[in-house]
Amino acid sequence: MREERKPSAGGGKSSAAAQQNLKTGRDIATSLAPGLYVTATPIGNASDITLRALNVLKQCDAIVAEDTRVTSRLLAIHGISRPLLVYNDHNAPSIRPKLLEKLKDGARLALVSDAGSPLVSDPGHKLVKAALAAGINVHPIPGPSAVLAALTVSGLPSEKFFFAGFLPAKSGERRTALETFRAIPATVIFFESPQRLPEALTDMADILGERDAVVARELTKLHEEVRRGTLPDLAIFYRDAEPPKGELTLLVAPPAEQMADLRRIDTLLAQILPFMPVKPASALVADLTGAARRSVYDRALVLKGQDKDAGD
Repeated sequence: MREERKPSAGGGKSSAAAQQNLKTGRDIATSLAPGLYVTATPIGNASDITLRALNVLKQCDAIVAEDTRVTSRLLAIHGISRPLLVYNDHNAPSIRPKLLEKLKDGARLALVSDAGSPLVSDPGHKLVKAALAAGINVHPIPGPSAVLAALTVSGLPSEKFFFAGFLPAKSGERRTALETFRAIPATVIFFESPQRLPEALTDMADILGERDAVVARELTKLHEEVRRGTLPDLAIFYRDAEPPKGELTLLVAPPAEQMADLRRIDTLLAQILPFMPVKPASALVADLTGAARRSVYDRALVLKGQDKDAGD
């Protein structure tokens, strides 16, 4: 079991096509059209907010927030003052019609969660669905996500992943839910509370077996921590350790046979890529392993450190 603190951010090369599609600073500063803006906010470090998100928050008519106290702190850091409207699981049925009326009248509303991308384990889905049904424009303002941040530093396969959200709180229901994830041929990502983590890991070890797993805690914050190990090892560690604090993202590797296939593909690609271009090398490895050509090609690009749009 290994522990790593404060992983550094990396960068990749963008293709010419992607560069042509990038918006300029002048485009970012244009005024907002009416509609609902689903706006991602930082998961911890306030500097992670995008320029486009800042522009939306500055120009919108109001900000629809799950917890106005959390959003107010972010706005204060960036010197933004806009009206705040509370929208959460408790008041959504009564507030949603009022928000829809504002949007129908041409309002520009920014929907934010407490942290990260809205609609990921928060109540925004029904508002977006209702807005679309009413013919209101819904605009994505992408940005930070705890799911993707954890995946990128986990070291687990990232070509396919399945976000499972929060597991049930009770062990019996949790174990039943875990049975449905056993055969998924991808990295499975969960959110979990610090109090339930030891019990959740124990149930995972029993149901999913001795898979590699990662507990990512307080990502992008001062006490950021990424702990790696097998599910049984992690279950023992957190059973004996002080209860962890902060936000947790839990990642579990694919089934053993899937991991074995991935390792074989990686081994073959590592042997062949120095002598062949990516496309023919991928086709050859796909034929040798029976894997889908596209998935092998995507994996080859990862190993080569190329952008998928760049080609050979």
